[in-house]
Amino acid sequence: MLSHVTLGTNDFARAVGFYDQVLASLGIRRHEIDAARGYAGYALSPTATPQFWVVRPLDGRPATAGNGVTVAFEAGDRRMVDAFHAAALAAGGTDEGAPGPRPHYHPDYYGAYVRDPDGNKLCCACHRPA
Repeated sequence: MLSHVTLGTNDFARAVGFYDQVLASLGIRRHEIDAARGYAGYALSPTATPQFWVVRPLDGRPATAGNGVTVAFEAGDRRMVDAFHAAALAAGGTDEGAPGPRPHYHPDYYGAYVRDPDGNKLCCACHRPA
């Protein structure tokens, strides 16, 4: 359904350090980077989709977090959700909702929410039973 998701950053080096650490907890690796142009791409493999990109905005204006925007990564099990949340906090993110069940979404939903250093809201969710 999705080709890619892009989030802006105001501190490219900080963002790459954050996402390298956090996405590794899900087996997602950086497959491309151009620091001079300000973009880095992540995926399960270099040709896999969807892809996740962190970029300096092309228009040169400051990056801002969207109100109501959440980028959610899917985890294969609940331990991966816990690892994602811990990695995000260790890498400079802030807590927006500790790992745990969210039965109001559906009975097997287990998720965690964080903000990256630029204020973008991220989720990691597992949809499988415990």
